[in-house]
This record gives sequence, C-alpha cells and structure tokens, in this order.
Amino acid sequence: MKQKNDDAYKSIGEVAKDLNLINSKTGKLNTHTIRFWEKEFKQIKPKIFSGKRRYYDENTINLIKKIKYLLKDKGMTLNGVKKVLNSKDSDIDVLYNTTIKQKSMIKSKLNKIKNIISTIKNKNG
Repeated sequence: MKQKNDDAYKSIGEVAKDLNLINSKTGKLNTHTIRFWEKEFKQIKPKIFSGKRRYYDENTINLIKKIKYLLKDKGMTLNGVKKVLNSKDSDIDVLYNTTIKQKSMIKSKLNKIKNIISTIKNKNG
C-alpha cells in the first residue's frame, strides 16, 4: 500500500487509526470521537471537499493529538482542555513533546531489556 506524504491531507479514518481510536470490542475505528471533538473545540477545522468528506492537514492532526493526550492521558475535562488551548502562554507543546520523548525512551529501554533476556535464554537453552 502506498504511503501518503506527511503534508498530504488525511481522511477521518486515517486520523482515527493514527491516534489509535479503535473500539476494543469491535475493532472498528471510533471516528465519531473526532467528530465530537470538532463540535467541542472550534480550533479543529477540517477541510471539506466534494462528497462532504472531512480531510485534515498536519497542523489540525497535531492539534487533535494534543487534545487526545490531554483528555485521555492526562485525564483533563473538556473545559480544562479548552482553557489550555485558549490560553496564550500555554506550554502544552513542551509538556506534550516531553511526554512523547519519555514514552519513546521507555520503549527503547524495554526493547534493550528484551534483547538481553533473549540473549541469556539463547545461551542457557
């Protein structure tokens, strides 16, 4: 399957997949979550082309990622997230990027530990 450029518009399904908004029971994408956030957060403005389909640019996708992070990972309320997004001196980018870096660092360390364990098992087994 062809990969899209990072600067290409993405459909609502592609954005939901990138954000891992998947129903754990059915395995279907939760695109309704993004549509709900569009109504709640006026900053989310998808491009609507022919056929009334929503398409999102990179900036909008990053905004949706931040909203998801604040709501799902940090446990903030809708009103709390609105206040953060509307404040001029918000350090959400610093907080969000730092957390992403920490998660990738933890994953990297876990992978190293797995490799060490498998090496030990191979030597002993």
